[in-house]
Amino acid sequence: MLKILLPTIMLVPTIWAVPAKHLWSTALSYSLIISLTSLTWLKSSAESGWSFLSPYMATDPLSTPLLALTCWLLPLMILASQNHTASEPSSRQRTYITLLTSLQIFLIMAFGATEMIMFYIMFEATLIPTLVIITRWGNQTERLNAGTYFLFYTLAGSLPLLVALLLLQNSTGTLSLLTLQYAPSLQLSSFADKLWWAGCLLAFLVKMPLYGAHLWLPKAHVEAPIAGSMVLAAVLLKLGGYGMIRMMIMLEPLTKELSYPFIIFALWGVIMTGSICLRQTDLKSLIAYSSVSHMGLVAAGILIQTPWGFTGALILMIAHGLTSSALFCLANTNYERTHSRTMVLARGLQMVLPLMTAWWFIASLANLALPPLPNLMGELMIITSLLHWSWWTIALTGAGTLITAGYSLYMFLMTQRGPLPAHIMSLDPTHSREHLLLALHLLPLILLIAKPELIWGWTA
Repeated sequence: MLKILLPTIMLVPTIWAVPAKHLWSTALSYSLIISLTSLTWLKSSAESGWSFLSPYMATDPLSTPLLALTCWLLPLMILASQNHTASEPSSRQRTYITLLTSLQIFLIMAFGATEMIMFYIMFEATLIPTLVIITRWGNQTERLNAGTYFLFYTLAGSLPLLVALLLLQNSTGTLSLLTLQYAPSLQLSSFADKLWWAGCLLAFLVKMPLYGAHLWLPKAHVEAPIAGSMVLAAVLLKLGGYGMIRMMIMLEPLTKELSYPFIIFALWGVIMTGSICLRQTDLKSLIAYSSVSHMGLVAAGILIQTPWGFTGALILMIAHGLTSSALFCLANTNYERTHSRTMVLARGLQMVLPLMTAWWFIASLANLALPPLPNLMGELMIITSLLHWSWWTIALTGAGTLITAGYSLYMFLMTQRGPLPAHIMSLDPTHSREHLLLALHLLPLILLIAKPELIWGWTA
C-alpha cells in the first residue's frame, strides 16, 4: 500500500522543486510510473480476500479496481491539462498539478481505508481540491455558482453519515470493515432506525448522484476545467457507489423494504436524464447527464443486494469511469479548437480531424454499451439481477438502454457528421499528446474484454 502512497505524496515536493521547463514531463513520467506500479494490486487480491494489511489500510477485490483506476487517471489528467494551462505563470501550473496529486492521495486513502471514519474523512477531503479546481480554473463566470452547488449538496448529504457512523460505533463498538462484517446484525425496527438507515446512504446517493439530488453534477461538470471533469466523472462519482457497497453489509434487515423508493428514483432517473440528453445543445452537459443515467443503474444494482448486482455495479463503475473520462477529453479537444461547447457550432469535424473521429466512434460505442465491452457486461448483470428481483423493471431498464443508444449516436452524428460550418476554416491539427491521451483511456477498456475477472469484485 505504502509503495504507491508514499511516492504519490512525494510527488508534491517534486513538483515544486523541478525547473519550470521540465515541470510537465517530470510530473507526467513520475505519475505514469506510479500508475503502472499500482497495477500490481490487481494481481494478488484474488485468493485471500483482504491483502496488503496494515492497521489502517488494506485492499480487497472490491477496492483494487477502483484504486488502480484512481492511479491510472492522474497521468491522464496531467496530459490533458498541459495545453490550456500553458499560458499561466509557472507557480499556478505547479499549484494545479499539486491539487490533482492531493486528490489522488485522498482517493487512495479513501478506497484503501479499513476504518469507516477514515473513509468518511477522506471522502470529505476530496471536496477541497475539487472545489478549488472548479472555482479557480473553470471556464465560465458561473463556476462560483457551480462550486457552491457542489459544496452544499455534498456537505448536506454527508453530515447525516457522520452521525450515523457515530451511532454505529456506539452500538457495535467498532467501525473497522474487517470486523463489522462479523458483528451480529442490528435488530432495526424503530422509526429512528429507519432514519439511521437513510442517513447512512444519503451521502452516497447524493455523491453518485441519484436522480433528484443530481443538480450539482451537470453544473460542476460544465464549469470545471478538463482535469476537474475527468476526475469527477471517473473517480469521485465512484466514491458514492463504493461507500454504498461497503455500508450495505451493515444495513441488512431494513434494506428490503426501505430501498423501493430509491430503486424507483434510480431507474426513473435513467430514463429522465437520458431524455434530457436527447435534447442537449451543450456537449459537456450531455456527457454529464449521461453520467447520471449510468450511475442510476449502478445505484439500483447495489440496492437490490445480490452478488450479481454488486458485480455488475462494480464493472459498470470502472467501465463508465474510463468511457466518460475519454468523452470529456474529446469534448475538450473540440473546445480548445473552437472555444465553444455548443454542438451546432462545431459539427462535421470528420472532414478536418478524421483520426479524432475514430476515437469519438469508439468512445460513443462504449458509452452505449457495445457488446464485447465491459460497459455491456456491467449493464447486463445489473439488468438481469433487477429482472430477477421484479420483472416490472425491464420496462424501465429497457427504455433506458434504448435512449442511451439514441443520445450516444446523436452525440456522435452531431459532432462528426454533416456539413462543415463556414466559420470553421483554420483549426489546429490534432497533437500526438491527444491521441496518446485517448489511447490510454480506451485501450484499458478494450483490454478488459480479455480479462474481465480483474474487475469482477467479490464474485471473481
